Amino acid sequence: MEKKIYYFDKWGPSCTEKTLELAKERFDELGLDTVLIATSEGVTTVKALNYFKPSQIVCVTSMYGFLRPGEPRLTEENRKILTDAGVRIVHNTHVLAGIDRSVNRLWGGITPVQLMSQCYKLIGEGVKVCVEIAVMAADAGGTPVDRDVMTIGGTGRGADTAIVMKPAHSNNFFDMRFREFVCMPSDRAPKMQPL
Repeated sequence: MEKKIYYFDKWGPSCTEKTLELAKERFDELGLDTVLIATSEGVTTVKALNYFKPSQIVCVTSMYGFLRPGEPRLTEENRKILTDAGVRIVHNTHVLAGIDRSVNRLWGGITPVQLMSQCYKLIGEGVKVCVEIAVMAADAGGTPVDRDVMTIGGTGRGADTAIVMKPAHSNNFFDMRFREFVCMPSDRAPKMQPL
């Protein structure tokens, strides 16, 4: 079987509209019913309303208590837009950090989960984000784990990566399956982000 992958020559928010367009095209071709979208402030998920039905969208964002000081949160304006439209919103702790980051900060070193996270980032930050939101949504009951979904993530802000995958709960992490890469940057961010 032959599939195409769209590669961006850069990464970040300037790729958002094209990522949503490509994801929607493949979403329809495959007859999928769920799209998971990573968001901080809600901007990308609000844009996704122009491509997907609200009932198809699961907005995945991190828990308020987990965010670093100054890190953006889902704005009240965007939360209202998404809630009024009927979008499901999942708040959960970043599965590839969580307790591991606490261990790292207190005692130093790197944990196996943090190492896995960094390895996904070698492919691209958006790939790591897509993996993370698939598990976060599954653990919160926001996505099916018995069928494929579209996942959309990005590097920093916006969206630059779309992957068709079968999610898994964190306690069955290795049951997750990558089916197709729809789009991604051809290069990763120039510097790995600190743990």
